[in-house]
Amino acid sequence: MAMALLPPKTLSFLPNSHRNQVLPRKCRLQEKIVSCSSSSSMPQKCSLSLSSSGFLRRRVLILLGLSSSLPLMFPSPGCHAEEEVKMASVVDEINAYTYMYPLELPSEKLVLKWVESRKPERYSSAAPLSPDARLRIVSERVDIIDNLILSVSIGPPNLQILKSKDKSTWTAKDVADSVLADKSALRVTSSQRVAESSILDAHSNEIDGEPYWYYDYLVRKSPTKTVQESNLYRRNVASTVERDGFLYTLNASTLSKQWDQMGPVLEKTVASFRLLPSTENYVPPYKDPWRFW
Repeated sequence: MAMALLPPKTLSFLPNSHRNQVLPRKCRLQEKIVSCSSSSSMPQKCSLSLSSSGFLRRRVLILLGLSSSLPLMFPSPGCHAEEEVKMASVVDEINAYTYMYPLELPSEKLVLKWVESRKPERYSSAAPLSPDARLRIVSERVDIIDNLILSVSIGPPNLQILKSKDKSTWTAKDVADSVLADKSALRVTSSQRVAESSILDAHSNEIDGEPYWYYDYLVRKSPTKTVQESNLYRRNVASTVERDGFLYTLNASTLSKQWDQMGPVLEKTVASFRLLPSTENYVPPYKDPWRFW
């Protein structure tokens, strides 16, 4: 599903009741109903169910002539009511990205209880994920009850893995290895220890002329061979895109034993991740690296 931000000038064509749904204010959550087939692979196309869809459809078709990146998000054939997931969208203008995350799973009678554990902040003041502080979490939300974590991290490419500056030559597997290498604080030095992360799948997709890399991987909570219980693994899906010489990544994870229930929903979340056009509020990662507030 391609997502984009409408240019401000086009908002005058939309009814007042729809303007805030198209262009949310800074870091404000918006609830939408998204219908997606659980059988599709990541990334996947999702359809947005809106009231007065016929009227809005005509308005959107008119706006297509004004904004080439405007997405069409209408119910697609084959979607069923029981597969609908209520989702909210979030926009971080500091780092210029957006994504959607689940609020309710009606078919599972599940209401998620998210807490924003880290509010969006600039790269220079964000929490590091490893001792070298290259990769940093710029925002995060968690659902402790359902063991869900959504985090956005930013960091430079690992030049030992991504040796070329031409991102068109990067493979999804190499991008995943680059991000995970900087994400890991574990230093494996014993032959009895195993790799902390295991990549299950990696692929890429071009959206609006930019490559997005998607990968699915497992993380072992205890890096020893003596503990093999399935609940000691976290299943992760992630989407990474490059801008200004830095990798922007949305990572979604849950316990592996919950994957059958939550996996398809987390895949939809990761597939919705998009970079947005920068505004006056955008702070590039390379700006004022010494600043901690």
